[in-house]
Amino acid sequence: MPIKNNRTTTFQQKVYAVVKKIPKGKTLTYKQVAIKIGSPRAYRAVGMALKKNFSPDIPCHRVIRSDGQTGGYNRGAKLKKKILKNEKYYSNN
Repeated sequence: MPIKNNRTTTFQQKVYAVVKKIPKGKTLTYKQVAIKIGSPRAYRAVGMALKKNFSPDIPCHRVIRSDGQTGGYNRGAKLKKKILKNEKYYSNN
């Protein structure tokens, strides 16, 4: 179990641990992350946790919406699309 500190909650640490493991070339949905941390209905909370992440070690841009859209990004949706496109994950479906 992650150790809680003053900067992040235990929930955020669980989210970040899952997202940190998403390899280049792959994505997960907010719901898939929520399921992996044992809180399947907390997909919106996953998004809020990722919104607070500014660590370059946690590739939160690799978490997308269930409908295939990119979703939000704390550094701007355009940048998220650009990063995903550069990583060849983004498609115009």
